Amino acid sequence: MKEIITTKNAPQAIGPYSQAVLANGTLYSSGQIAIDPQTNLLVLETIEAETHQVMKNLRAVLEAANMDFSNVVKCTIFLKDMNQYASINEVYKTYFNENPPAREAVQVSELPKSVNVEISAIGVK
Repeated sequence: MKEIITTKNAPQAIGPYSQAVLANGTLYSSGQIAIDPQTNLLVLETIEAETHQVMKNLRAVLEAANMDFSNVVKCTIFLKDMNQYASINEVYKTYFNENPPAREAVQVSELPKSVNVEISAIGVK
């Protein structure tokens, strides 16, 4: 059985998908981009600010499922420019203080709304 997870504290889905799905104690989040859910505007001033907004959105989705970053076992980072990897990593690591999840980072040619980074996660209760 699956439960659809939604929250107003993260951007609403911009297509035919859910913010996250909880199935058998495992949360599968959709990729989060840097849309500020309060203004519905993109946060693109710097790659660091963009990554922080992505992580804040991911946190909101986790919280809607009664989880936090300690529940995350896997993340996928999609980025447009591998040259921004180190900057993204500096922000990302501040959200995982100990025992970080497994992860991959993949450079792609384009992301929704022409953002620079998108991150999805899998969490377990």
